[in-house]
Amino acid sequence: MMNDRSSQSQWQDLQRQEEHKRGPSSKKHYMILLLITYFSLFVGSVSSTLVSKFYFIHKGSSIWVSTWVQSAGFPLLLLLIYLPHHLFKCTTRRPFTHFTPKLLLLSVSMGLMLGLNNFLFSWGTSCLPVSTTALLLSSQLAFNLVLSVIIVKQKITFSNFNCVILLTLGSVLLALSSNHDRPKELSRAKYFLGFFSTVGAGLLFALYLPVMEMIYKKVYCYGMVIEMQLAMEMAATALATVGMVAVHGFSEMKKESERVFDLGPKAYWLTLAFNMVTWQFAFMGTAGLVFLTTSLTGGICMTALMAANVLGGVLAYGDKFGGGKVVSTLLCLWGFCSYVYGMYVKMKEEEEEEEENGGSIELLPEQQMV
Repeated sequence: MMNDRSSQSQWQDLQRQEEHKRGPSSKKHYMILLLITYFSLFVGSVSSTLVSKFYFIHKGSSIWVSTWVQSAGFPLLLLLIYLPHHLFKCTTRRPFTHFTPKLLLLSVSMGLMLGLNNFLFSWGTSCLPVSTTALLLSSQLAFNLVLSVIIVKQKITFSNFNCVILLTLGSVLLALSSNHDRPKELSRAKYFLGFFSTVGAGLLFALYLPVMEMIYKKVYCYGMVIEMQLAMEMAATALATVGMVAVHGFSEMKKESERVFDLGPKAYWLTLAFNMVTWQFAFMGTAGLVFLTTSLTGGICMTALMAANVLGGVLAYGDKFGGGKVVSTLLCLWGFCSYVYGMYVKMKEEEEEEEENGGSIELLPEQQMV
């Protein structure tokens, strides 16, 4: 019992030390880290979606291969974990310090959820145009708001509620007109299977984000976020590997590269390699955004990026961009701008309050971005 109290007290001391270090300089570093995270999310979200679709467009057909490559790039995270301490000497914390068995168990559990989400996403991507997939995934936002209120007690404001309504309306509008996007060679049944798989992936991700925000409250530095991400992706890869073994996926990869993929073996392996890298950008951008801000902010930013994915699908693959998608994209942009403006107003009010109190109130970065 005494050991538990001592461990809890030590953990609280670490958190207080981290909060005490947050001054003007640390706020500047925080904003730099946040910008890097946004950039990672932007690059990862757009490129991973386009490369995943590239695989299927050029006769790649294995949903399990597409699922496996989404998390199989996890060894790249070891560079982010070990280089800051051992090479750049920019942190005194040794990797995996205070990474408890409980955090490991939570990471593995969330990794299995992530693996299932990856599978549903791959299934949807194999059947739908990129632009349709992107806009359908925005359906997660309304559920994200509800679950954020329930799980992490997210406060509902006019700006975030208005944003969720606009983005959800965009998804509904797409759903009503999406059947016109069905490729001629794709059966109606398979098209709607992909349609609902994509919606399922979005809803599962809506649960994933607030649960991760709750878990991150047990984490006191960004390095631990990366370590948790490593454990999660290892679990997701293990789940995908089981599926690959069950369908003889690894033996089929060589045959697919030589006989099926219409650009040849070299392009096949490069496609999978690029997919592994781009998904790491996307996952780290997501994890970092939830840790630095909130799960709702993360969900809103990812949904706003759907507009970039829609335009990417139109430019790269010639997806149709009819009136429904135009209006949906404009609603996404309108909703995101509404949220950003509300966030800006809130930050200005908090800064004025801090000045009136003579700087006695020191806001955490997480509070600034709610």
